[in-house]
Amino acid sequence: MEASLMADLQRFLQDRCLSVLNLPQKGRSLFTTRDIRPGEVILSQNPYICVPNNTSSESRCDGCFKTNNLKKCSGCQVVWYCGSSCQKSEWKLHRHECKALTRLEKEKRKFVIPTIRLMVKLFIKRNLQNEKVLPITTTDNYSLVEALVSHMSEIDEQQMLLYAQMANLVNLILQFPSVDLREIAENFSKFSCNAHSICDSELRPQGIGLFPLVSIINHSCSPNAVLVFEEQMAVVRAMGNISKDSEITISYIETAGSTLTRQKSLKEQYLFHCQCARCSNIGKPHDIEESAILEGYRCSNEKCTGFLLRDPEEKGFVCQKCLLLRSKEEVKKLASDLKTVSEKARASPSAENKQAAIELYKTMEKLQVKLYHSFSITLMRTREKLLKMLMDLEIWREALKYCRLIVPVYQRYLLSMTRLLVYRSSQEYIQQPIL
Repeated sequence: MEASLMADLQRFLQDRCLSVLNLPQKGRSLFTTRDIRPGEVILSQNPYICVPNNTSSESRCDGCFKTNNLKKCSGCQVVWYCGSSCQKSEWKLHRHECKALTRLEKEKRKFVIPTIRLMVKLFIKRNLQNEKVLPITTTDNYSLVEALVSHMSEIDEQQMLLYAQMANLVNLILQFPSVDLREIAENFSKFSCNAHSICDSELRPQGIGLFPLVSIINHSCSPNAVLVFEEQMAVVRAMGNISKDSEITISYIETAGSTLTRQKSLKEQYLFHCQCARCSNIGKPHDIEESAILEGYRCSNEKCTGFLLRDPEEKGFVCQKCLLLRSKEEVKKLASDLKTVSEKARASPSAENKQAAIELYKTMEKLQVKLYHSFSITLMRTREKLLKMLMDLEIWREALKYCRLIVPVYQRYLLSMTRLLVYRSSQEYIQQPIL
């Protein structure tokens, strides 16, 4: 990033009591220069570029991401709008995108998935800002995108080939002499590590966007802040009290999982090994117990709430509370039955016959209750799916029953996270130098 733009960014953040520091093995990191209260907005940013998650079964307005009263752009036949207001607000950018998409054969336009559109819009906006058609600001400029980490050296050959194929399609659409395939491929790699799903208030993905300023914030499996969206604006809010000179962290992934599951997800998607306070507990008694409860099996005794660990003699799994052995054969049989039902449930067109889908998921739930611990994340997700389907059909009494089953799991998980944060805070306090 140019020195002048970096200085402008530091001034912008300083006005908001924030600063960017470079940390070993982490790179750019965001810190607060004052105490922050729970729920307080730390940072907000509109997307540099964004697109809705349009699929063959559902389309969204390019301006507001709504799904009602949509009409296709008469030019490109790819983009949708809910009305003239959204169309006008997007026109400065879309008229160039529309022209580019129109050059593409109609048969090839179906391959223009949201990620391809995001890349096309990225280079169009960069050119329009360079030509001063669109304004450049401290938080809305291509230099911030250039500063993002791509991890290109860590990408395997298969992924690189996919990026090259996607770059060829983008190049075919844009036909910009100033853009080379390597730069496009590198930006696709940046998307995979830095683009965010834009979600509604119920955390349902509606689109994807690039928020270069928010991307400065590092990950932690026990974060002190959370990223939410107000329409298309990314808003980072404090989850608790954050003391002055602390690093701001958010979670890039679903944190309700074992340490091994979280680390695998982070390595595959974001290409780094997490070394947060929670991950540093791997292999310790609390971490082993948490992992076994979140992702492990239940005791054969239905009244027992203990968690199971693998038997040293490989005969099965032993309850750590009542020492009852659960055989491998029993677990394998239940897991096989569950897999069969799960495949049927996933293949079922739930939108067409929701009642039939509910019955399949109830069968799944019954098998999961027999197999998994009562606080299992897998069981909870099945119950969340059932809750949503029941609410869609306005079967409120039964939906309430599933709410009551889900809430204790969240309560236990949040309590566990709170204990970890309290422990971490106490350790940090103990290690403070005496002045």
